[in-house]
Amino acid sequence: MPYRMHSEYLPRLFLDNDLACGRYLIDERPVSVRNIRAPMLLVGTERDHIAPWRSVYKIHNLSDTDITFVLASGGHNADVVSEPGHPHRHFRLRHSAADDRRIGPDQWLTQAPPLDGSWWPAWLDWLAGHSSARRIAPPAFQAGGEDLPDAPGTYVYQH
Repeated sequence: MPYRMHSEYLPRLFLDNDLACGRYLIDERPVSVRNIRAPMLLVGTERDHIAPWRSVYKIHNLSDTDITFVLASGGHNADVVSEPGHPHRHFRLRHSAADDRRIGPDQWLTQAPPLDGSWWPAWLDWLAGHSSARRIAPPAFQAGGEDLPDAPGTYVYQH
C-alpha cells in the first residue's frame, strides 16, 4: 500500500471515521457521506477481519442516496479481487432506493439470495446502467498523454 494511502486514507476514513462524521477535508473543505448524492455500489465481504460487512452496511444509515450493496463470500482480499471465473465464489446483491432502505443487515441477508461467481460482472452492469455512452478521452487523459503513463484504451465513462 502506498505511504500516502496508509498514512492519510486509512486513519482518516477507517480509524477516525471522518467522512461519516463530516470531518473529511477535500480542498480544505469538510465533506460528509451525507453530501454524496450519486448512487453508490458498496462491497463488503463475509469474513473480513478489518472491515466487517455489517459495519460497511451502516452506510445505509448515513446516506440519502440509492445504494446497491454487495456481500461477497470470503475475506478481506480474496473477494475484493475475485475475478470472474474464480471457482467457489458467490455474492449477494440488493439495491435499496434512497426512500426505501431502512432494513437492518440481518434482514438484508435474508432478502439477498446468493449468486454464483464473482461480483465483478454485476458491478460492470451497474456501472453501465449509471454511465452515459462511451466517448473519446480528452488528449491529456489518452494513453501516452503527459498526465498519465501509457495504458491500453482511450475511453472513459462520463456520468
